[in-house]
Amino acid sequence: MPRIKPVSSLRNYNQVLRDISVGEPVFLTKNGRGSQATIKLLGELNKGRKSGEEKGWVVHEDVKRPTLQNDGDSG
Repeated sequence: MPRIKPVSSLRNYNQVLRDISVGEPVFLTKNGRGSQATIKLLGELNKGRKSGEEKGWVVHEDVKRPTLQNDGDSG
């Protein structure tokens, strides 16, 4: 079951860690309203790594190049 915690509870970080379980989302609230939520970032990073290994990696300059060319054409 997801845990809902006020952001102020992070002042006692060790207690928060004891209260949560691995694999369960934690929703942080501020003044009773949703403020932030943890996401499964590691899983998304692993998907990207696997995709790169299977389909090939893209060099940073190749990703950036079309954007720079478009910026130059718009002037």
